[in-house]
Amino acid sequence: MSALPDLVSDLVSGVEGVFLFSPSSSHYERFADADLDEDLVVVAPENAVDAETYVELPLEFDNVSDRIKFGVEGALERGLVEEGDIVACSVRVFEGDADGLVRVRIDESMRSGIYDLFANSRADPSVIRDVFEVAIELGKKGQKGKPVGALFVVGDAGKVMNKSRPLSYNPFEKSHVHVGDPIVNVMLKEFSRLDGAFVISDSGKIVSAYRYLEPAAEGVDIPKGLGARHMAGAAITRDTNATAIVLSESDGLVRAFKGGQIILEIDPEEY
Repeated sequence: MSALPDLVSDLVSGVEGVFLFSPSSSHYERFADADLDEDLVVVAPENAVDAETYVELPLEFDNVSDRIKFGVEGALERGLVEEGDIVACSVRVFEGDADGLVRVRIDESMRSGIYDLFANSRADPSVIRDVFEVAIELGKKGQKGKPVGALFVVGDAGKVMNKSRPLSYNPFEKSHVHVGDPIVNVMLKEFSRLDGAFVISDSGKIVSAYRYLEPAAEGVDIPKGLGARHMAGAAITRDTNATAIVLSESDGLVRAFKGGQIILEIDPEEY
C-alpha cells in the first residue's frame, strides 16, 4: 500500500491547475477551502457551486476523454490555461461523486473546434444543446422502431432560407414555436420521417421544415461513407454562419458541422 500514495502524488505533482468536472457542493468546497496554489476551474453544465472560475459544459459527454477535452478546450479558448500546462482533472466515471483523477498535459491539438461550436456559434448555446437532444433521442428511438435520418440547420436562418427551397408545405410558416418545448420536440420527431431539413433561428424559433438545401458542394470534403444529407449539412455551414446537426440513418451517429467541417460526433446509444 505504500506505493499507492506515491502514485497519487505523481498524478498531482507539478500541476498548474485543478479541474473539477460537475462537482457536488461538498466536493467543490473541499478544494475551495483548501486555498490551493493551483488554479481551480469548475467544468459543468451550470455553475451550481458559484465557482469563481467556470467553463460551461453544455453536453455531459459520457466518454470521459471527450468530457475532459471539451473542458480543456474551453479553458484554452478563455485563456485560463496554455499549451504545455499540466492539469489534474477530477471526474466522475460511474454514478455518484467524483471517482477518478486524470493528469492531462495540454497541447495545441486540443483545439478541436468543439468548444467553439457552443461558445462562438451565432445560435444561442442552449438552442444547439436542445437540437442535439432532439437528434440524440431520435437516434435512440427512431420512428416506430426503425432508424431515421434528420438534418437540423441552426442559426443564420435568413441566409439558409435564401440558399434552399421548399419541398412541401411548411407547417411552421405562421407559428412561433421554439425547439426545447416538449410538445414541439415531439412534432420535430414526427416530421423527421419526411425529406428535407429543419431550419431553426438563432433564438430557437423553428422557421421551416421540408427545406431542400442548395449550397454549392464543390470543395466540401466529408468522410467516405457519408451521404447527401451530410454533404448538404457541411456545404450550408460553409456558405453561411449556421451550424448543421445531422442524424445518420445508416450508422445512427449524430454529427455537427460548422464552417464545412465535422467538429463533433456522438453515438446516441452511448450518450
